[in-house]
Amino acid sequence: MSFIWPVMLLLLLFVPLLIVMYIVLQQRRRRFAASFGSLSLVQGAMGHGLGVRRHIPPALFLAGLTILVIALARPEALVSLPRQEGTLILAFDISGSMAAEDLKPNRMEAAKAAAREFVERQPRSVQIGVVAFSDGGLSVQAPTNDQEIILASIDRLSPQRSTSIGHGILASLNTIALSAGQAPLFNSNLAPTPTTIPTPVPEGTFTSAAIVLLTDGENTAPPDPFDAAQSAAERGVRIYTIGIGSAAGATIEVDGFMVHPQLDEAALQQISQITDGAYYVAENEEDLHAIYEDLKPQFVVKPEKMEITSIFAGASILFLLIGGAFSLLWFSRLP
Repeated sequence: MSFIWPVMLLLLLFVPLLIVMYIVLQQRRRRFAASFGSLSLVQGAMGHGLGVRRHIPPALFLAGLTILVIALARPEALVSLPRQEGTLILAFDISGSMAAEDLKPNRMEAAKAAAREFVERQPRSVQIGVVAFSDGGLSVQAPTNDQEIILASIDRLSPQRSTSIGHGILASLNTIALSAGQAPLFNSNLAPTPTTIPTPVPEGTFTSAAIVLLTDGENTAPPDPFDAAQSAAERGVRIYTIGIGSAAGATIEVDGFMVHPQLDEAALQQISQITDGAYYVAENEEDLHAIYEDLKPQFVVKPEKMEITSIFAGASILFLLIGGAFSLLWFSRLP
């Protein structure tokens, strides 16, 4: 337990003084009663027959005042609040195949619409960032709890080139690291050749973070997505993969060529398994909305300091009231 105003605890130095004053008053009362020489008067003044009862109300008053002084110092305690907190990265595949219209109006717009509803349901204690990836990875929005900014960044996404799931994961990890005040962990720019992976940070570094990765196709560009997933697992980051579209795929025109991208469910399942996440498949708009409804990343709830002044203030009032009630009941007066 700590205190916001610890200087107020100096008032506790007066507690021994009050005890001494009480003892002196009791001794003066004895001398006053003894000076009259009447046994009955002495017994009445000394509270003979009441025993330890005569000291209970003053003791309760003293305890109440002591607790009140502690309340004035504004105590704080570490408590685990019943809420989620953490960092969530929405990693969108913006490859050209996301323009396929097997989901209406197309895969990209369907994914964005479902993501908007998901963002609006998250508590303010969850920081949400947005990453886009095609043949490279780019942080579109740093993690924030400003939902308007998050939704605006989602609206700006549009289909681009090929698919590099590895870059999407690495860009997400960089975004998480930057939000935690650390330097980027990887070079996740558009360079086709992956850079050397740095020495891993201690395991569990980002256990309060998770990645929701949305993609509709096969991995067609380096780096290896499984190596990237292992890097996420080493940092305690779970990846929830969402496959958009059907396993049969859809034929679309990209740069004048007809292509038929297919969903690689086995790869997405393996990525989620490596990081202790989960895999979902969305073959239509209803599935995509249902997935977001079911998706509940297990964020770590960290204990935080909370002021508990009211608890001590209430306890002090309770002691004072009980002490006053006993004094009035037994002696028809307050201590």
